Amino acid sequence: MRRTPARRPTMKDIARRAGVSESAVSFALNGRPGVSEATRERVRRVAEQLGWQPSTAARALSGEGAATVGLVLARPARTLGVESFFLRLVSGIQEALAVRRLGLLLQVVEDLDAECAVYRRWWAERRVDGLLVVDPRAGDPRPALLDELGLPAVLIGAPDDGEAVHGAISTLWADDTGAMASVVGHLHALGHRRVTHIAGLPELAHTRRRMACLRAEAARRGLSDVTSVTTDYSDAQGAEATRRVLAAGRPPTAIVYDNDVMAVAGLAVAAELGVPVPDGLSIIAWDDSVLCRSTHPALTALSRDTAAFGRHAAERLLSLLDGGPPERVQDATPRLVRRESTMRAREDGGR
Repeated sequence: MRRTPARRPTMKDIARRAGVSESAVSFALNGRPGVSEATRERVRRVAEQLGWQPSTAARALSGEGAATVGLVLARPARTLGVESFFLRLVSGIQEALAVRRLGLLLQVVEDLDAECAVYRRWWAERRVDGLLVVDPRAGDPRPALLDELGLPAVLIGAPDDGEAVHGAISTLWADDTGAMASVVGHLHALGHRRVTHIAGLPELAHTRRRMACLRAEAARRGLSDVTSVTTDYSDAQGAEATRRVLAAGRPPTAIVYDNDVMAVAGLAVAAELGVPVPDGLSIIAWDDSVLCRSTHPALTALSRDTAAFGRHAAERLLSLLDGGPPERVQDATPRLVRRESTMRAREDGGR
C-alpha cells in the first residue's frame, strides 16, 4: 500500500512552532532587520528541527516544478573517472531530457546513507521533480524513502529478488542472468572448466544475480571449479584480483570481468605474468566499449546500447512526470560479441 507523501515544512509551520508571526519567520530566515537576535536564533533552530530548506528555484516557488531531475551515484569516485558505462548512460539520459528542456542534476557521494540524505535535501529544497536511481541492492532503503517523499523515480536495474517496489517508481532492467548464461555457455562450448568471475561490488543486486547465475549454470553443466571474486570495479582491484587468481595452484583458463576497465587491467596483468591471451587464458568483459575493441587481442564482450538504456530510463521518468502509471520494463539483454580474446581451452591452460 502506498504511503501518503510526506508534506514539506512551510514558514507557517515554523511560525506556529516558534510562536511568532510568519513575517517574523521571513525576516529571520532571510537575514532582514525587524526581529531580535533571540527571535532570529529561535526561528532558525525550529526551521532546522523541522527540516525546512529554502527553495532554490523560482519555478518551484510558483508551483511550476524545478524543471530538473536528479541522479546520485554512490560509487567510489576513483572508479567513475575511468568507467565508460556511466558516461554513456548519462549521455542517453540527457538526450531524452533535452527534448523537454529539462536539466540533469548529478551528484557523486561516498555511500548509500549520503545518497539518501541528498534525496531528503533535494526534496526539501524542491530541487528536483523526479529521480533516476541506479544500483539496486539487497535491503535497499531507497524505494521506501522515495515513496515516503512522494518523489517520482525510475529504478535502473531490477531490485533484489522478492523485493517489491512501491509508490510512483518505475523499474527499467536488463536480464543479467540471461547474459551470464550466454557467457558460461560460450566458455563451456570452448572446453573451459576452470572459470573465475571477477565481479563488482558485492552488495549490488546485479552483482548478486550474476554470481548466482554463474553458480547455477556451472552446476547445471557439471563445472566444479568456478568461482567469483568481488571488487570495487576499479582497474587497481581488477588487476590485483587477476594477479591473485593466476598465481593459484590451478589457475582459471577463463576470466569474466564485470566491466571493461577491469578486463583491460587483467589483460595487462596476464602479459606481465607471461600468460598468453587467448592461448593460455580467455578473457570476457561485461559492457563492451572502445577499450575492448582497441586492445590486442580485442576483447570478447557483452554488448548493449548503454546510451539507449539511459534514454529509455529518462523516458520512463518523463512518463511518470506526465501523470502516467509506474511501469516495470525489461530492456534488451546484452549480447555476446566474440572477438580474439577467447578460444578453445587447452588441457593445461596453455601453461
